[in-house]
Amino acid sequence: MAATTHLAPARPAGLPAPTGRAGFGGALRSELTKIRSVRSTYWTLLALVIVTVGIGTLACVGAVSHGGDVRGPGFDPTFHSLVGLILGQLIIVVLGGLTITSEYATGMVRTSLSVQPRRGTLFAAKAVVFAAVSLVTGLVASFASFFIGQAILSSKHLGTTLGQPHVLRAVIGGGLFLAVCGLLSFGLGAIFRHTAAAITGSIGLLFVLLILSNFLPQSWQNHVDKWVPFNAGSQIWSTVADPGTHMFSAWTGFAVFAGYAAIATAAGFILFRKRDA
Repeated sequence: MAATTHLAPARPAGLPAPTGRAGFGGALRSELTKIRSVRSTYWTLLALVIVTVGIGTLACVGAVSHGGDVRGPGFDPTFHSLVGLILGQLIIVVLGGLTITSEYATGMVRTSLSVQPRRGTLFAAKAVVFAAVSLVTGLVASFASFFIGQAILSSKHLGTTLGQPHVLRAVIGGGLFLAVCGLLSFGLGAIFRHTAAAITGSIGLLFVLLILSNFLPQSWQNHVDKWVPFNAGSQIWSTVADPGTHMFSAWTGFAVFAGYAAIATAAGFILFRKRDA
């Protein structure tokens, strides 16, 4: 009896040959496509810019209306124009949480893992794409807030310029601050795998903890306040330090703030690799 030979089916003409495992570059392109294809991404980022710029503008208008009452060694025109970041941080955490929790809610995470089974690569690609998008948007919001705010303050000779000491660092720091806020929420989203929990946890750390710290005895506040995430992170977008508040310096405070986000993201990464989808 003649032996039967099984031949592999021929590849259709024109299709590229397989190139091996899906790499990090492909994962980045995939995650960028995902975040761009969701309409809520654009609305959230637009709301971030509008709120940040709007609140900063109102703060500068208020400073101008008070005229000379605000002038003094403690007046920080840069901080005034960037004060909208206080509410902007609450918006970026929504997108940070949704970036990862939405796939759990829809079950899309299983499809993502079937395409890219290397969980570390998938998680890193998500984090890098989100960090890049939030940083670019944060820088746009920060610079727009600064220029509009200074145009208003300059009408009463209260403004400053990017060439003044620490000002450029503060404006760039506003974008960095928002990106780290988003990554903190991203990490919590990977931990909780639930959008509401991620957003609630982020707001608790960034906003509620700040309020609660004000109820501590003054002797405790001197030691605790500088470790509160918002207080530590906001030093990067301030140019006038109040020695009486015992805060960290700009870059030290930002490093502490980034440390919180790094811990949350690392914990989320560990759980992402260990738990079932």
